[in-house]
Amino acid sequence: MPTQLTLDLPVRPALGREAFFVSGSNALALARIDSWQGWPGRRLMLTGPHGAGKTHLAHVWASETGATLGDAPSLSEETLPGLVQGGFIVIEDCHRIAGNPALETTLFHLLNLSQAENAWLLITADRPPSRWDLGLPDLKSRLEATDLVSIDPPDDVLLTALLVKLFADRQIDVTPGLVNYLVSRMDRSAAAALEIVERLDRAALSLGKPLGKRLARQILEGVLDESAANKA
Repeated sequence: MPTQLTLDLPVRPALGREAFFVSGSNALALARIDSWQGWPGRRLMLTGPHGAGKTHLAHVWASETGATLGDAPSLSEETLPGLVQGGFIVIEDCHRIAGNPALETTLFHLLNLSQAENAWLLITADRPPSRWDLGLPDLKSRLEATDLVSIDPPDDVLLTALLVKLFADRQIDVTPGLVNYLVSRMDRSAAAALEIVERLDRAALSLGKPLGKRLARQILEGVLDESAANKA
């Protein structure tokens, strides 16, 4: 069967509040974001596995407060005054600075500067700072003293909503039956949801087949992977 050319078109996820589905696994995190005026020291750390919704919540907060968005691996001493100037800051993926002395020092300076300027700071990471293997003791103690809230792995309700959203981000209409089929058989994680949606999208485009349970079963059972689809 001839395959179709698949293009890596950009996927634009919906990151507004209306697209954030609340369940038991993320309700506490959302509540802490909504009550940001009460963050101890005007600072909060939001943790959770890849794809759990940290970036989504960060954008919800940034939309409400006008916060400047940045990511930890791109921090530099030169960027700090600009980040703090607006009074509200989001720094994502902070766990990725661990083991980099320059970035650890820069983040430490950002914590000090934001505190001195009474700025609000939201930090995201995939795990608590006690598990980052930080080399700078002062940064480690400062981060471990920061109030922390976690997003738990998705329950069935959230996993269902997440799949629907991920398909919608790719402008793919799916039936409730297909989503329920995936939820009952896939690994229980946001990362697995991201992976299965991408694999199904690529396989359906490559084979020119409708996205349904048969294709989903072939992907989930390993009968058909992306490389096989590209050779079919």
